[in-house]
Amino acid sequence: MPDAAVVVVLLLVLAAEFVNGFTDAPNAIATVVSTRVLRPHSALLMAATLNVLGALSGTAVAKTIGKGIVQPEAISLLTVGAAMIGIVVWSTLAWRYGLPTSESHALVAGLAGAGLATAGPGVLLWEGWRKVFIGIGCSTFLGFLGGMTILTLIHWALFRCPRHRANKAFGKLQILSAAFMAFGHGSNDAQKFMGVFVLTMVLSGMAEGFHIPIWVILLCATTMGIGTAFGGWRIIRTMGMKITRLEPVHGFAAETASGLVIMMASTLGIPLSTTHTINTAIMGVGASRRLSAVRWGVGAEIVTAWILTFPICGAIAWTVATIGKLVTGAH
Repeated sequence: MPDAAVVVVLLLVLAAEFVNGFTDAPNAIATVVSTRVLRPHSALLMAATLNVLGALSGTAVAKTIGKGIVQPEAISLLTVGAAMIGIVVWSTLAWRYGLPTSESHALVAGLAGAGLATAGPGVLLWEGWRKVFIGIGCSTFLGFLGGMTILTLIHWALFRCPRHRANKAFGKLQILSAAFMAFGHGSNDAQKFMGVFVLTMVLSGMAEGFHIPIWVILLCATTMGIGTAFGGWRIIRTMGMKITRLEPVHGFAAETASGLVIMMASTLGIPLSTTHTINTAIMGVGASRRLSAVRWGVGAEIVTAWILTFPICGAIAWTVATIGKLVTGAH
């Protein structure tokens, strides 16, 4: 039987995955709900199913998170627990104000902050962080340009098609693009906490080697789905209704662009932010019509939350790990 400390840390990982469900996972269904192509509960069921299938598609991202951000030998249960507390506190606060946060960046910042507190600067691994920085570039710039480009191409191809006919056709196509986005989210975002869950098991001696069993995939994906059902609507309103006005053709363009970027990153083992990707794609879609179509004030609030994620999650995790180190006498 695992001891109490292991159980607490595993529960904290699931708590972070639950929070991921209502702050990050709604990315996959925000546009398809806001355009009324799917009812909320139908969209949720589709997202949960495709997230699980996406998570089963590979483990490259989970391995990057589990072994590539901080030196594995320097990670302890205290490090993991402190990182999860940082994620839960910050992401819940951002959710309270309807701001979508990046659990990817919260996770790497939390692991880094806790690692610095317990083992010093030498604990950080450049190769993993290089992938994180590449992911920031991919999610921000490729998401925006992708959304803008795809919608522009659609307008060129269908410039003579009546608007109502185009939206009727893209209403059906958007179901496919939303499914693609949900699958991509599972292939990248859902893997991150699976990696941490298995890492905790390895640290405690419950598992040998970094192998992610199917039951862990199903447990984490289910926890994330419940989180989305519990509190995802607040984020869906921000993304689907406050950034720019979306119709089915716009949702299709944003989801397709995001899904392509996310799947590319997942194949390369790059942990990118699905939040950044879909939000910038939505901004790109709005900007392709006209710059004033985007509510840049809302966009600025979202970007501010993204920027603050790194220092705040890192600082919370560092503080918790430092206090834990003093209380337990850990080295």
